[in-house]
This record gives sequence, C-alpha cells and structure tokens, in this order.
Amino acid sequence: MSAGTRVGIVLVSHSAAVAVAVAELARGLAGGGDLAPVLPAGGSPDGGLGTSSELIRSAAEAADRGAGVAILVDLGSAVLTVKALLAEGDELPGNSRLVDAPFVEGAVAALVTASAGGDLDAVAAAASEAYAYRKD
Repeated sequence: MSAGTRVGIVLVSHSAAVAVAVAELARGLAGGGDLAPVLPAGGSPDGGLGTSSELIRSAAEAADRGAGVAILVDLGSAVLTVKALLAEGDELPGNSRLVDAPFVEGAVAALVTASAGGDLDAVAAAASEAYAYRKD
C-alpha cells in the first residue's frame, strides 16, 4: 500500500513539545522507510499549554490521505476538544476517529500498523491494545 492511501495519525497533547517528541519517537521506533503520516497537534496557538481546535484540524487535514485519521490524545480536555470537533461533523476529515489508547505506546503501535497498510479499524485496535503492554 502506498503512503497515499495509508491511515494518518494525529497526536494531540497539551504540550507542543510532547506531541512533537512522541511523533519523532514513533517514527524512530517504526523503523523508518516509507511511513504513514503522523503529525503533532500540541499546545495552544501562542505556544503555551493547552489544546487548540485549529491545530488539531490543521494536523488532521495534513495527515488525511483518504484512508481515515486516527487521533490519539494525552489528557482529559484534549479528549473533549476532539469529541467536540467530531460532533460538528465537518470540522475534521471524514473517517476521523478518536482512539482510546495510551499516548506513547499507542502512537508507536498505530504508526507501525498504519505504515504496514492496516485500515483504520486495525490501526485503532493496535493502538488500543497497547493498554495491555506489560512492563514488569
């Protein structure tokens, strides 16, 4: 599957630095090569902490290649912001989905699965399954 038809991923964090770092980490751990699009949407437009509907919208549009957009978030109000955008119906690309997943591990799993050609259901499932990753 070409990058043009892969699921895009948006990482929404209250911090621009965190969103960028998690995107970079996911790219690095995904093994390089021809990866699916993964874009950060962190912080407020003025560079402070927070979430921004406009930054999320812009990242989702840039990540969209027609196969859907998986949106992962870090904390509570980021969830609410994405849910509000989805409820509007036309604020995000069609087939955008908020994915319930751990932010870091889920981002890596989502990117690996999307880059391998997984559809939106597979990408969401892989990211969500990251909740079960044991660290002991």
